[in-house]
Amino acid sequence: MIALISDDFPTLERPANATSMPDTGGSCSGFATPMRKFHGWAKRRRPASSRAASAALIEGVELTLRELTNVMTKHGVTPVSPAVGDQFDPQLHQAMFEAPLPGTKAGQIIQVMTEGFLLHDRLLRPAQVGVSSNVS
Repeated sequence: MIALISDDFPTLERPANATSMPDTGGSCSGFATPMRKFHGWAKRRRPASSRAASAALIEGVELTLRELTNVMTKHGVTPVSPAVGDQFDPQLHQAMFEAPLPGTKAGQIIQVMTEGFLLHDRLLRPAQVGVSSNVS
């Protein structure tokens, strides 16, 4: 019976070195999406009423995020966290929209949707931002 199964599913056979992880060339691209989703969910602002109702859960998630961020920092992954008023940098940011906002200069960040991530000096994911289009 075992021979029949292995003949029917040859792609399920493990290679001789199956105990080691495949070489990804130092890339964290497979990890970037889950990290971004967890990071975004954990940093999302919640109303005070729901925060009080699930304080223990939120505290646990925040502790997990802090530890995950520490581990990723040790391995060279750092967040790209632009602030409102910073100048747009196409090497680190992705413009999601442009809008004229009084009191701002063209090219200034007016909203931050998501943070980005760098692996050493390589961009894993750009920070998604809104940019002012005012004419100076």
